Amino acid sequence: FCPCLAGSLSLQSFSQGVSLYIPQPAINATVEEDILLSVEYSCDGVPTIEWKYTSSWGVQKIVEWKPGTQANISQSHKDRVCTFDNGSIQLFSVGVRDSGSYIVTVTERLGSSRFGTIVLHVSEILYEDLHFVAVFLAFLVAVAALLISLMWVCNKCAYKFQRKRRHKLKESTTEEIELQDIEDIEC
Repeated sequence: FCPCLAGSLSLQSFSQGVSLYIPQPAINATVEEDILLSVEYSCDGVPTIEWKYTSSWGVQKIVEWKPGTQANISQSHKDRVCTFDNGSIQLFSVGVRDSGSYIVTVTERLGSSRFGTIVLHVSEILYEDLHFVAVFLAFLVAVAALLISLMWVCNKCAYKFQRKRRHKLKESTTEEIELQDIEDIEC
């Protein structure tokens, strides 16, 4: 049994490398929402964690840190990112411009590393548009109700007017007949 071989075997069992788990590889969000880009890692020692953002405009480094130390956050994400020791980050008040791929890389001190990707899609809230449509529809319903009521009142008035007119016409016809009858009797 060679002692060199035993030493290398124990070193291999000691250094497992990095493992990385991403529970939610795709996230859909709306504007102004706070998003957690969640990961879990395991490795020997304290790793370096780095997050990058890729979109059609290119690749941009967001943050880099070692758990338990101060995070080095890029100017573009200052006051918008919170880091966690498990490797996760939280983005505050996301916008449509934040849509894209977020790549996390966990590197241990011996050089072993793993990376993973989370795709974020941020869509605009249509509540303002829906609110406008709802108010507009309510206005149209109110106008329609007003017009229907006005038509009903006009119809009632026209009916009463026609009734009075028929009644007067009937009276005048009756008077003419009576006058005619009286003239016939006098003759």
